[in-house]
Amino acid sequence: MNSPLEKAGWISSPFAGGPRSPAPAPYFRKTFTVARALRSARLTITALGLYDAEINGRTVGDQVFAPGWTDYRVRVPCQTYDVTSQLEPGENVLGAVLGDGWYCGQVAWKGRHLYGDRPRLLAALELAYRDGSQEIIVTDSSWKTSTGPVLQNDLLMGEDYDARLELGAWSQPGYDDKAWHRVLVGNPGPLPEIVEPLGPPVRRIEEIQPTICRNISVQGHHCRTYDFRQNFSGRVRIRVKADAGTVLTIRHSEVLNPDGSLYTENLRLAKATDYYTCKGGGEEVWEPRFTFHGFRYAEVESPASQAEDFLGVTGIVLHSDIRPTGYFSCSNGLLNQLQHNIVWGQKSNFLEVPTDCPQRDERLGWTGDAQVFVRTACFNMDVRSFFHKWMRDARDAQSPAGAVPSVIPDMEFIRGREDGGPAWSDATIICPWTIYLCYGDLDILKDHYGSMRRYLDFLKTHRCKDLIRSHPDADDWGGYGDWLALDDSGKTEGGTPRDLIGTAFFAHDVRIMAQVATVLGHHEDALAYQNLLGEIVAAFQNRFLTPGGLLTSATQTSYVLALQFGLIPGHLQAAAANELVRDIAKRGFHIATGFVGTPYILDVLEAHGHLDTAYKLLEQETFPSWLFPVKNGATTIWERWDGWTPKNGFQNKDMNSFNHYAYGAVGAWMYRTVAGLDLDPSEPGYRHVIFRPRPGGSMTWAEAGLKTPHGETSIRWELTQGKLHVDLCVPEGCHAHFSPPPGFDAPDSGYPAGTHHLILDGPPPPHT
Repeated sequence: MNSPLEKAGWISSPFAGGPRSPAPAPYFRKTFTVARALRSARLTITALGLYDAEINGRTVGDQVFAPGWTDYRVRVPCQTYDVTSQLEPGENVLGAVLGDGWYCGQVAWKGRHLYGDRPRLLAALELAYRDGSQEIIVTDSSWKTSTGPVLQNDLLMGEDYDARLELGAWSQPGYDDKAWHRVLVGNPGPLPEIVEPLGPPVRRIEEIQPTICRNISVQGHHCRTYDFRQNFSGRVRIRVKADAGTVLTIRHSEVLNPDGSLYTENLRLAKATDYYTCKGGGEEVWEPRFTFHGFRYAEVESPASQAEDFLGVTGIVLHSDIRPTGYFSCSNGLLNQLQHNIVWGQKSNFLEVPTDCPQRDERLGWTGDAQVFVRTACFNMDVRSFFHKWMRDARDAQSPAGAVPSVIPDMEFIRGREDGGPAWSDATIICPWTIYLCYGDLDILKDHYGSMRRYLDFLKTHRCKDLIRSHPDADDWGGYGDWLALDDSGKTEGGTPRDLIGTAFFAHDVRIMAQVATVLGHHEDALAYQNLLGEIVAAFQNRFLTPGGLLTSATQTSYVLALQFGLIPGHLQAAAANELVRDIAKRGFHIATGFVGTPYILDVLEAHGHLDTAYKLLEQETFPSWLFPVKNGATTIWERWDGWTPKNGFQNKDMNSFNHYAYGAVGAWMYRTVAGLDLDPSEPGYRHVIFRPRPGGSMTWAEAGLKTPHGETSIRWELTQGKLHVDLCVPEGCHAHFSPPPGFDAPDSGYPAGTHHLILDGPPPPHT
């Protein structure tokens, strides 16, 4: 890109932390003069690490964790700000503070310095004067650097701030910087490409006021535990009035131990602890700059002698600035809380990349979690640009052979393998297609088509034998299986054979690619993929299907995948579906699927005439079920069905997140079946809205609405005295189709843009 940054140099502090010990955050400043009447000023800035920029004592922009997270070996985004109003005639100061962030701070469980050894800054300030002349201020050897009150910062560990070391008016004119050091100038190895940001920035989205749920003094220390009543991603802003040198320790957790103390074992290596040392002399307000935590509870510890000097905390919710677009509500209050939990799980984990969890030493862009949830995500929020950015990261991560790793940005040096395996790496096919369906976005298919083709070629040549993906003779690993399934196998990855999962998703990928190729006009490719699909289906049936329609593996996920992906002949599907229902009923109408099977199980039951069983699963309140966590106080989606149970307490501390959105994929079924709001794949982006409510279970009413690319659409239905009252809204320029529930006296019919009210007579009451 043509950028003023081409004239700038990367600058850094001479002080750097080590692989285990962070260094104080570096401050940078540059004094310059505005000598003539100014017409405009633009600051273009980026960092390897995180930056907060200031001009003349005022913060530039409102982004958090800029410039964002990418694979810094490949590319890094930059931001451009209009700063005209922040400049004054005469002397001015441009300053920045850098955080370690993902670049040189701890990422997951592998320690620090995965990309580089210290944060670096690159900036250019363009001044345009009214006389037509121009000037550019860039990062170079004339800048100065120092350290200040941010003694250490880390996204996982927390931030340590000593207010006694504050630098005063360091980013304002007239400041004495004689004690500051000269910066280092130099490239940090191979230069990444500087690009415009594709995705939305992280911002402070909202604030939460907590209540105090525990207040104790122990051995000269006073501890207050605050309950924000919502598990979320962010941090706390504190207010205190205490003596200089008073240290406040702020710890975070998602849940409490039975004695009311913080449960932190599931954080693993992440300390999730902030420290603030008071400067004294009046009320002090502080919020960390360069860290965030996943938590519902925050404990503030202070010396008992200063206990009354702590004035309070506010929760600061942080996530990528993606606007809400959809809503869902129904007559079952527990399902409404489930929807609340789904939305907050998405908020908490859509922070730069679609992370698995926001609290422990992980927080990676797991492909499997993202692909199972993407359809639900598209309903709740406008994630179009968010996924554009992440899919560009996926292309950056793709190996020369075509493999796609487990996590994006690429952390193959964490996982030790380039292939993420079935249902994980397939995000590179599933996510772009879903974005196209939900937004009518052809660009993401065009941008990603070459990558998708290379990926399928990789599967066929490197991971298949006789078109069986993850065949033991071709792949000695086979992927993560049906992650966290409860199918009595005793394995974390479930008992569903990995080659069955792999071949099912291979077929699913190829079917999608035939559709993608058709949409993009690559008709020869489309025909080739259709032929390949037929061969894969035949290979699947030959290996896994008995002549009577049963599968060689009897897990719920085996039947769900085979039916959902069209791998069982039509005349045998009823037998297979009955076998699935038999297993569900045998378990007392409880779910046993993991990450792989859960997103599809209700769709499969509905499609094969078992809507009643689908509703029994959805509304099941006892363990394991979607509503069991709701009944036990969850405010987000749990990673595991058994994250906590009355019998066993907390599950394995090594893997037990209480804010993990994958099982929230059930939301998509609630929106399109319970409420009845769906799209037509042949007219994507809701140009043709499908209204298809299917009441069942305890439901007496439901509603859903969505801000589509063309305007808002909605449906509300209610059962009253044997009649179904339905209100529909169709966006301008769109049309809709209404499919009544079975037994109601309305024909399938089309509706133009506008609002419509229908009253349908229901079926007669059952004979008694």
